[in-house]
Amino acid sequence: MRGSFTLRYSLVTLVLAIFAYLYGLDSRFAPKNGDEYPYMHIVRMTADSGSWLPLQSEMDGIKNTKPPLIFWQGIASTHWASQWSLENLRWPSVLYTALTALLLFVSVRRFSGKTQTGILAALVWLSFFASYRYGRPFLTDPPEVFWLSLPFFALLYWGRAAFESKLLFPVFAGISLGFALFAKSFAYIVPATFALGLYYWHWRKWSISQILIRDLYKLILLGTIALGIFSLWFALDPNPEAVWREFVLGENAGKFSARSSNYFLDFIRGGDSIWMLTITSLANAGLFFFVLISTLLQCWRERRFMSAEGSLLLVLVAAFFLVFGLPSQRSGRYLLPVMPAFAALIAMHWDRLPLWGFRIALVLQLLILALLLWLGLNLQLSTLIGGSSTWHYNPAHWFLMGLSLLLVIIGLIRRERSKAFALMACFLVYSALTSSLAPLEGQLGRFSAQTIERLQGKDVWIPCDYRAKDEEYRLLLPGVQLHGYLAKDAGNIEGLTKTYPIVAVHAPMGAVPILCESCQILGQRMEMRARHSDKEIKEMLLGKIAEHLFVVEYLVSTPVATSITNLDLLNVKDVCR
Repeated sequence: MRGSFTLRYSLVTLVLAIFAYLYGLDSRFAPKNGDEYPYMHIVRMTADSGSWLPLQSEMDGIKNTKPPLIFWQGIASTHWASQWSLENLRWPSVLYTALTALLLFVSVRRFSGKTQTGILAALVWLSFFASYRYGRPFLTDPPEVFWLSLPFFALLYWGRAAFESKLLFPVFAGISLGFALFAKSFAYIVPATFALGLYYWHWRKWSISQILIRDLYKLILLGTIALGIFSLWFALDPNPEAVWREFVLGENAGKFSARSSNYFLDFIRGGDSIWMLTITSLANAGLFFFVLISTLLQCWRERRFMSAEGSLLLVLVAAFFLVFGLPSQRSGRYLLPVMPAFAALIAMHWDRLPLWGFRIALVLQLLILALLLWLGLNLQLSTLIGGSSTWHYNPAHWFLMGLSLLLVIIGLIRRERSKAFALMACFLVYSALTSSLAPLEGQLGRFSAQTIERLQGKDVWIPCDYRAKDEEYRLLLPGVQLHGYLAKDAGNIEGLTKTYPIVAVHAPMGAVPILCESCQILGQRMEMRARHSDKEIKEMLLGKIAEHLFVVEYLVSTPVATSITNLDLLNVKDVCR
């Protein structure tokens, strides 16, 4: 059948998926969310305290920002912060992501009766950019998605036995949801129990009396168990009042506050509108955005003949969408737990899906790969620091780029391979993105061992453009006492060297920093800039990539160390906090 996903394609795609998720796991430039560094800070501070609770943090207003499960996970995986690395913090996230993929495979294989459909569901979910972006870093999303998905796909796997279970399944579901709440938020009990209630109602053929008599107590039981597990935080924490104030009222209840003056205006317009929630939820599919849209259109066309499992998957999506459409702060990230359901729907309709969604995905992949190739060639050929080319790729990078481009082009030309190759290319694009920034993970983007040794125990000021940015620098300068200043001032070398005894400053590529006579450069590295003006973007498009995309960061020792004490500087509020 045209577009069928054979066993050979399955094995190749699985290998590509494993490679993409493991390659560059310890990279500072891995796609992620800004929450990772604040979470790392809480883990490190809590581990230093020697106690599991209360959670510790030096950041204003960010201590009990999430339940403790994710932080306990970080403490355990780093052995109380004694083996501190991004890889050790992130590998449990990848494990959770793999377990979710396995859950998808087992359940979809069971109710579809086809092994290939189960494999396809798992691979499609892994191909979503949101799965890659949130499923690898040290974030709450991987455990949340797994524990929330488990009861729903268990119902689809066991079918009648689970629906008719009077005690075993409700207890199992309550424990699973309890871990989800303990990883993310008690607020997820609302969409979860709402969706389970709809599942039971569907099973009772939409009979209200039957669900009230036979299933209502199950929902109450599992909800009570889940909330009971979450409530352990209050029982175990020495300061439950702070948990209530900072997490329950601040982190959760605050999401119902109107962003502007009117809740209903926020609902229909602006970045938090219901329309943006719809778009960002679908955009979680990343390169398969249009494939997902074509799947939903196919579901509508086949609505009269849809299987019970397909209907229940759509019910799960609708329940979460309705509940998370109510708060004034709406984000597609809240819908991450339903992305496995979307992946299952795509797999179930795979052979009947039109090609246009996959061909758009291939075009997008071609554009991204072409851009990465163009950037890589320009950087490789540019004259950089000290007049010599320091940006160097190994041959494996060019092989990866060539293979990726070849696969995408064949997928565009050969219609019968468009679907399979579009799926494979998702993982190749992710790998190409990591490989394109690989030089910054080597000596080019790091300080020398001599510099690190020289700065042990000393106070160093570094630029901060978001909370807990210093946690990234701790990976680059272990054993150094770090303090932050506003990142926008990083280019003000004269002002910084007159203020701080040892400071990190930024200079344009190829430019020699003008320093005072008594200043001394202790080390340097190459860093990627985060923000650019319209003029700089235009110049980058014309080929001046290195000059604007990167800066050279110098660690400078200044006369300030001999003229004043550090005490006054240390009493100034740390920008990273």
